[in-house]
Amino acid sequence: MKSLNNRGSYVLLTLGFLFAVGAAVRFLPSNLATAAEALAAGTHASEEDAHEVVEAAAAPEARPIDEVCFTAETAAAITAEQELIAAQEDQLQEDTLALKARSLELDSRTAELNALQETLEARWKEMQTTSDEDIMHLARMYGSMKPDQAAAIFNQMEPDFAGNFLRLMRSEQAGLIMASMETRKAYAVSLKLAELNADIRDSAASN
Repeated sequence: MKSLNNRGSYVLLTLGFLFAVGAAVRFLPSNLATAAEALAAGTHASEEDAHEVVEAAAAPEARPIDEVCFTAETAAAITAEQELIAAQEDQLQEDTLALKARSLELDSRTAELNALQETLEARWKEMQTTSDEDIMHLARMYGSMKPDQAAAIFNQMEPDFAGNFLRLMRSEQAGLIMASMETRKAYAVSLKLAELNADIRDSAASN
């Protein structure tokens, strides 16, 4: 008898729950109403199963990313960010063009400087050649003079300057001129002549 009463109570509770669900169908979304109707049709389902079905139906549907709506503020922020990126790209392009122009200008200046350097080097070599020719001409001229006349001139020269001329003469000519020079001057010139290639001799001796 007691088992019959418990079973009757369970049936009454189930009917009351189904009645409440049926009354709420009008106010639920379509997917929740469908779930409720399925729950009402399954009269033999347990209360726990019915609760799980209602929770699953009540869960919101996932909307595709392209259907997401942005607010006006979000859209404005995105537009501003896109404009900023576009402005930065334009500035970067301008800077790149400016750098290329500067690089071309530097290349042009470098070419001009290289050409000027080549011109200066050529001019310097020409001047050295002319200077060497002048020294050789003077050396030949002093060599053609009488030794005592040339010695009078060499006595007025600095020892290293006189030594450069004597190096370009034949040994006989240089010896006659030095023999006619003042003794102290001739000695100073001899020291300068000995020092001219001293580094080369020292290097050869060390080897």
